Amino acid sequence: MLVGLLAFAFVLWAGLRRPRPSFSSAPVVALATALAHLAGVWIGVLVGDGDLVIATAVVGGLVSGGASIVLFVAAAVAAWSGIALRRTRAEHPRWPWERDEEG
Repeated sequence: MLVGLLAFAFVLWAGLRRPRPSFSSAPVVALATALAHLAGVWIGVLVGDGDLVIATAVVGGLVSGGASIVLFVAAAVAAWSGIALRRTRAEHPRWPWERDEEG
């Protein structure tokens, strides 16, 4: 999961560096997150057990069981939200009397 989290953070950070980030990078972030998670699980099982077949079966179980789809959708929603916050240049909420000084 840590590998997936790092992939999510790095790919989203790379997408948010542009002046006007595109929402089309959200699926890229989600796909990178899901694939990095699967790669991390595969390598972890391979190192822990040493059997290529078992490592592949575990990853296949994650894909066929739906856990990878859930991770993909969650990463897509989180990436889309992060991009939306960056595009709108969201600020901290302010009370109405705090806005009087601007006018």
